[in-house]
Amino acid sequence: MAQLIAIGAAIAVLTGIGAGVGIGIATAKAAESVARQPEAQGDITKILLLGCALAEATAIYGFVIALLIIILLG
Repeated sequence: MAQLIAIGAAIAVLTGIGAGVGIGIATAKAAESVARQPEAQGDITKILLLGCALAEATAIYGFVIALLIIILLG
């Protein structure tokens, strides 16, 4: 039973991979956008930070679910 709980928690934590990839792609596109239009840097930065916060929230949710799986079922 403990092995199944560990596997479930590990799968829940995998959401961090998606968040990391998403933030990396968003940062690359933001840097490219600033290189093309330097005058729009402020607007691009605001949108980038909002997107990164939303992507990071998904990773945090996955981590919380993994903790809940371990604590409540363990």
